[in-house]
Amino acid sequence: MVTMTNAMGKTPGQSAVETRYLVMPTQANAQGTAFGGAIVGWIDMAAAMAAQRHCGCEVVTAGIDSLVFRQPIRIGDHVVLKAAVNYVSRSSMEVGVQVIREDPCGGGHVLATTAHLTFVALDKDRRPVPAPPLLPQTPEEKQRYENARLRVQARKERLKAIDRESGA
Repeated sequence: MVTMTNAMGKTPGQSAVETRYLVMPTQANAQGTAFGGAIVGWIDMAAAMAAQRHCGCEVVTAGIDSLVFRQPIRIGDHVVLKAAVNYVSRSSMEVGVQVIREDPCGGGHVLATTAHLTFVALDKDRRPVPAPPLLPQTPEEKQRYENARLRVQARKERLKAIDRESGA
């Protein structure tokens, strides 16, 4: 029997996650900017927490669909990650993450990185399980949902084309 914490669905705000980090020298390269891998690890962690909050069960990262480093993040900067579920199909969810670089002294902030990740909800036996529907409420949430729906459709078409080319 499948168990979900909220089969009726949740709004993006009900599962959204915001977390912070401080970039330390061990997380940076010789130029003093954060390693991309450190930022990706933080993105994956924040996105996984949002996906878990949405479905109320274990999740696994199925893919990183987009990752754009827009601005460098330097040693000593505060890093704010905002993750929210954008779209839900049967057992998979797209989570969007914004990474904001914040100046700890001046308070200024800039969007440094954006990412879209796909997660799959899992049952106790680690098999895919249906995720609760997403209930976007605001115009922004509805737009993110529609944009994510188009990305999911395009990703599925790309994967089919790759399978055809490889003879799978």
